[in-house]
Amino acid sequence: MYGDEEATETKAEPFGRWLLRQRDRGDWIDGLADAARGDRQFPRDGDPEAVRSRMRDMSADGDAFAAIDDAELHWLAY
Repeated sequence: MYGDEEATETKAEPFGRWLLRQRDRGDWIDGLADAARGDRQFPRDGDPEAVRSRMRDMSADGDAFAAIDDAELHWLAY
């Protein structure tokens, strides 16, 4: 069984690019993806930690971090 770190490293599509493709989901990820598409410095090839770091730089609220956690779970299941 793989740990979370190993599973993240073996994903074919970077988390950032996966997130940018998310539209019309009807959940929190929609808002996060919309914000990412509007951010010219968003880490497109970044992993979930790179996205969290960018969100901290942008002073995101707790709901945004909860959405990243949710998005990461969906991305890992993808």
